[in-house]
Amino acid sequence: MHLPLSGVRVLAVEQYGAGPFGSLHLADLGAEVIKIEPPGSGDVSRATGPHFLGDNDSQFFQVFNRNKKSVVLDLKSVQGRADFHALVRTADVLLENLRGDQAGKLGLTHEALAQHNPRIVCGHLSAYGRDNERAAWPGYDYLMQAECGWMALTGEPAGPPSRAGLSLVDYMSGVTLAVGLLAALVGAMKTGRGRDVDVSLFDVALFQLTYPAAWYLNSGAGTTRQPRSAHPATVPCQLFPTADGQVFLMCMTPKFWDLLVAELDEPALREPRFASIALRREHKTELIPLLDAQFARRSTQAWLDALAGKLPIAPVHDLAQALDSGYVARQGLLQATPHPAAAGLRLLASPIKLDGVRLPGRACSALGSDTQALLGALAPTRGD
Repeated sequence: MHLPLSGVRVLAVEQYGAGPFGSLHLADLGAEVIKIEPPGSGDVSRATGPHFLGDNDSQFFQVFNRNKKSVVLDLKSVQGRADFHALVRTADVLLENLRGDQAGKLGLTHEALAQHNPRIVCGHLSAYGRDNERAAWPGYDYLMQAECGWMALTGEPAGPPSRAGLSLVDYMSGVTLAVGLLAALVGAMKTGRGRDVDVSLFDVALFQLTYPAAWYLNSGAGTTRQPRSAHPATVPCQLFPTADGQVFLMCMTPKFWDLLVAELDEPALREPRFASIALRREHKTELIPLLDAQFARRSTQAWLDALAGKLPIAPVHDLAQALDSGYVARQGLLQATPHPAAAGLRLLASPIKLDGVRLPGRACSALGSDTQALLGALAPTRGD
């Protein structure tokens, strides 16, 4: 497979999750992503347990760093900076996710690097950005979920605010940076001039408030937590207990409501008070018990057999059920990624397909194992 970013070189001064998740997509799409890791133990996520892959490696690390190379450099030393600048001269993109005040101090901005490569695009992912009073603050996904209102929207109304079960702010920030970098790269290819691209966890988290933010800013309406993870406006759109589990049902259109009513043996659902989304929202407290009684009559599988493919419905799976699903296997979403310490290592495949084919994956290089090969090839240009 010819990958679309083949020939693009990305230098990634990155740690842990958000930045590596962004460069992961670039690497999967064919870019040569070179992780610039500090001497010693490298990226801190190499030591993130409890599931390790020999020394200085872990399953956690490989999740975010497949298809990447590893170079060890001390960016605070004279030789380390000289070697780094030699790499910059050959690169198209620099990506970093250090604290907001660090890029300037380490000379990782377009202004600082343009003398070595005017077309390089520099992407910056930090907790709060580089241009405000919080630039030096450390920050993580969970903090953003707390401050940006996510936790207040998650969980049962009578319970405490809850975070999302996954680090969605990290992941969305990484993807957002990747999109910004690709756009800037297209611009640099046309103009010969790079630029800085800035993304912060806080900005991305706030941006995800989408329509609840619009409702509040323009109508003063406050969206609150709903029972059973229900949609704040569309009814029915929530969890329903079955005879042996739960399903999530989403009647987002009149068509889906009509299909549901046709399947259920409950004449009251055809009454005028439930005839539209607005009326169903108005009479929600009367409607939900009627639906509860119906869904409790059959097993989860029976409801899937009756409704799947006709209207939006899904079983509520735990992690094992989700990953062991036959559908997941048939879709090729579990990718063999052999590793020196674990020949049978499996990771989730990229969600992107090219011409109907999943993107290939290999384990990230061992810490610093590409240093000599990559810097040796640049020997004539090393040193300023």
